[in-house]
Amino acid sequence: MVRFPALPARSPGRTLRRLGLRPSRSWTALLALGLLLPGCAPADRGPGAEATSLVRGGPGEEVRSSGGMVSSASLIASEVGADVLRQGGNAVDAAIATGLALAVTHPTAGNIGGGGFMVIRFPDGTATTFDFREKAPAASHPEMFLGSDGEYSSEIHHNSHIAVGVPGTVAGFVLAHQRYGSGAWSRLVSPAVALAREGFVVSGNLSRSLSNVLSSMERYPASVATYSRAGTPYAEGDTLRLPELAASLQRIEGQGRDGFYRGETARLIAEEMRNNGGLITEADLAAYESVEREPIRGSYRGFEVISMPPPSSGGVAMVQMLNILEGWDLGAEGFMTTPTLHRMTEAMRIAFRDRAIHLADPDFEEVPVARLTDPAYATSLREGIDLERAGVSATEDVLQLAESMETTHYSVVDAAGMAVSVTYTLEAGYGSKIVVTGGGFLLNNEMGDFNARPGLTTEAGLIGTEPNLARPGKRMLSSMTPAILARDGELVAVIGSPGGRTIINTVTQMVLNLVDHRMPIGEAVEAARAHHQWLPDRLSLEEGAISATVQQELEAMGHTVRVQGRQGAVHAIAIDPATGERVGAADSRAADGGSAGHGSR
Repeated sequence: MVRFPALPARSPGRTLRRLGLRPSRSWTALLALGLLLPGCAPADRGPGAEATSLVRGGPGEEVRSSGGMVSSASLIASEVGADVLRQGGNAVDAAIATGLALAVTHPTAGNIGGGGFMVIRFPDGTATTFDFREKAPAASHPEMFLGSDGEYSSEIHHNSHIAVGVPGTVAGFVLAHQRYGSGAWSRLVSPAVALAREGFVVSGNLSRSLSNVLSSMERYPASVATYSRAGTPYAEGDTLRLPELAASLQRIEGQGRDGFYRGETARLIAEEMRNNGGLITEADLAAYESVEREPIRGSYRGFEVISMPPPSSGGVAMVQMLNILEGWDLGAEGFMTTPTLHRMTEAMRIAFRDRAIHLADPDFEEVPVARLTDPAYATSLREGIDLERAGVSATEDVLQLAESMETTHYSVVDAAGMAVSVTYTLEAGYGSKIVVTGGGFLLNNEMGDFNARPGLTTEAGLIGTEPNLARPGKRMLSSMTPAILARDGELVAVIGSPGGRTIINTVTQMVLNLVDHRMPIGEAVEAARAHHQWLPDRLSLEEGAISATVQQELEAMGHTVRVQGRQGAVHAIAIDPATGERVGAADSRAADGGSAGHGSR
């Protein structure tokens, strides 16, 4: 299968310096969190835990561990999760602790005010998923995004209090913990509380990000107060403390679900809505429920693919594309060659067309999952693909609605082999840019993933089809694709990515890289990526992905080729089949990311 070469050990000081942190200050912060540095045994270890040190690596590095592993967009959050594993927690425990820490250290997408999806594979090969996607408030309706003039308003749809969906992250984490967690709930939340209260050192990347978003936050005083120094951006090396977020997390720590959906936090959210024309009420919050769902399962050249069902479109579309591509030998055709890219593009075109027509919240719409993921259906689609000419995306059908690129993904594997793949989001970067006054946390703008209004279909990409129109209690469609790969009953890899619509194609290409192109996990994560989403009808490629000759050949076949910036940011874990070690790989496209594990490297 795939060989995973070991990399030289790196000192924690070197890793911290790569992230712009001063080791002396970082030691203090880590000790405050109970995250002891290499060579120090954990102060309070759970049953069966080993007195092992943490190993860690930054973006673009592979990290090996004989125990558990976490890979995320924040090395600090990965260390929080790895420390939970080291102290005897399982992969679900570590996923919750990592997700809550990301709400502190990765505010552009980490959250308690958003939602997402979790895929779990147990050591015996069984699997399940948790849907904690946001919901539309009870006052929602299909024409809620119209202005006073009766015309569609993008500002209301994406940049207002009306754009906020009922958050799902806390409910999802609580339900997953109740059913499959092993550690005390408070132990999973307390590291995030400490991070928010004691603060953490602002990296160069976070400093630039906060500076760039500040102008968008100016109309929200609580946002400016939380993420700047009275309107002055935080500089690299500053300590960012979030006391109101710490208090909100502390309520979650002590009261679990009720610490967010009832009581003080719920009152603060509802008050924020009432004061600013939003729709979410305390009743909406109290009524929110996460759902455990059966996963989407597919196979690709003998590998089992496990992913998220609707309202995520990712699992269905990925399995459909893989079913189409399995009819060709992409390994023999080669990586990023003209034949491979042509076949990939046509599979993407078809899957995204079907996504636009059929996918939605299954609690409200009949979604033909079985047909879309049927290999026989894929065979009929493959037979209609011209291998010499580009297909044409029919603009008279349905056009696509844009999704934000700002999401985050993280992967967890514990020592027993339980694997967890989580993708969650605030939708846009920093969500709605609204920090709840007195609550200290950002709210999503996820209602923007519903269609604009009935019947409104434009060349700009708005669609008005019925399946994804806003309704009370409905979950909006998503492209998030947390996924797990297995073979012959053994775990192979945990994968996922941010990136809006590109997520589905990024994760699918991770499968192709590992299976067809036999790349080590680090190489698969760093490899160049391509994207086609049916409409607009163009093939987008990362800069440097292909040669001028390949581009000319694709264009001669009728493809419109566009060079773009980075696509996604995969944070993955693979199992070395020779040694059983967990190999974490954090994408260099995410500057503050990293992997952390416990056990020998």
